[in-house]
Amino acid sequence: MTLFGLSLTLFLLMDSFGNVPIFLSILKNIKPERQRAIIFRELILALIIIIAFFFIGNYLLALLNISQEAVNISGGVILFIIGLKLTFPKKNGDNELEGTQEPFLVPLAVPLVAGPATLATVMLLSHQKVSDWLVLGAIFISWAATTIILLTAPYLKRILGERGLAACERFTGLILIMLSIQMFLNGLKPFFASI
Repeated sequence: MTLFGLSLTLFLLMDSFGNVPIFLSILKNIKPERQRAIIFRELILALIIIIAFFFIGNYLLALLNISQEAVNISGGVILFIIGLKLTFPKKNGDNELEGTQEPFLVPLAVPLVAGPATLATVMLLSHQKVSDWLVLGAIFISWAATTIILLTAPYLKRILGERGLAACERFTGLILIMLSIQMFLNGLKPFFASI
């Protein structure tokens, strides 16, 4: 695994472009000068959670007696569902908070950035023989790219428009579906090899 490959995978899982309209919808009733502070705070929380799952993932899998193959298959299933949702989004999503209520941790940090697929992937990486520094580097690179995109969300919406954002989201969904099938097949290989 290369740093670029890992970073790209985690970046796609964090779904920056897909989260732009959701973030804007949730924060639309909050003053613009406060929006960036909230986005940055939520991204810091997401980063802490992702790193925590990376370090405790190995112990958690051992404690629950879950094999690497099971994590591969379940991670593939989760990725596939998320990919389908991105590729074929609902027309009317209910993503708005009441009034000017400020979100904290949920839903911006978890599950939008540090979602189940991202957490399952870092847990899987903690269980594999991959350098910790390589994975941490990939986490920081993908998180930094996600941060830049989400902090510039209002400008991106103006530049790309609704259709441009929808196209980015669907393209991300398509890539995630391909990654999910590969993860699923990787989980099945040892099973079929033992027959």
